Amino acid sequence: MRIFFTGGSGKAGKHAVAYLRAQGHHVINADLVIAGDDTNAVQIDLMDFGQVIGAMSQFVDFAELDTGSGVPRYDAVVHFAAVPRVMIGTDGVCFAANTQTTYNVIEAATKLGIPKIIFASSETTYGICFADGEVKPDFIPVTEDHPTVPHDSYAMSKVCNEATARSFQARTGADIYGLRINNVIEPHEYAQNFPAFMADPALRRRNIFAYIDARDLGHMVDCCVRTDGLGYQVFNVANDDCSVNISSADVATQFYQGVPQTRELGRFETFYDTTKAKQMVGFAPKHGWRDSLEG
Repeated sequence: MRIFFTGGSGKAGKHAVAYLRAQGHHVINADLVIAGDDTNAVQIDLMDFGQVIGAMSQFVDFAELDTGSGVPRYDAVVHFAAVPRVMIGTDGVCFAANTQTTYNVIEAATKLGIPKIIFASSETTYGICFADGEVKPDFIPVTEDHPTVPHDSYAMSKVCNEATARSFQARTGADIYGLRINNVIEPHEYAQNFPAFMADPALRRRNIFAYIDARDLGHMVDCCVRTDGLGYQVFNVANDDCSVNISSADVATQFYQGVPQTRELGRFETFYDTTKAKQMVGFAPKHGWRDSLEG
């Protein structure tokens, strides 16, 4: 498929783009910053709607000129570009950038008749990650039905983006899927960061003791690209395993006293439920911290 991917130079995006290209997709990375060796890329400011719709409707490489059949249409748009968290710049800039760029990308895609849009939402929508003090989930494991009432500008922007996406899907009929992505871990970060998590599980409280390998995030995007007809959906995206080396029962005892548990969990099962993604799009994560630290 021909895929327009925003934010393909970022931490999560670069791994997702590499994975999608390895599956045979023709992926164009649309970003403010382009790696010097990436020829399938276009430099773009997503805050400018004219640039967005222009980039989605133009030639991107010389091979496309050779066919003589005009500008090819994209089969899907994947939108990962964003200010990635609070406390990088000001809260207002974070909110404005994330909401405006998402609006621009989805409006351009639907106006051009692109039938599939996948956008990055976040674990932070559940109001736990960037809360002032400790906020516990309403129930565990956390499913997509959990309330989304965040306290910070980044998570607020993601909740607004989900509302924007739902509205565009309702009036256009395009498939628009939001990914509530948990803490993204690159392969080198297991040895770098996880020994500390083993020593002090409390370090993972704000991430609901979950994570997603960047390579498996690419797999999830591929699953969504290949699955049609679901309308508007949001999916939790995480590894099956917790990010700490104590049992899920021990995590619940230490950190979730008094929080209702809706079903029994496996010995080390994540509290960030991914059942919906597995059942609806075939998500099956393969990479985890145990491969690096125990292997």
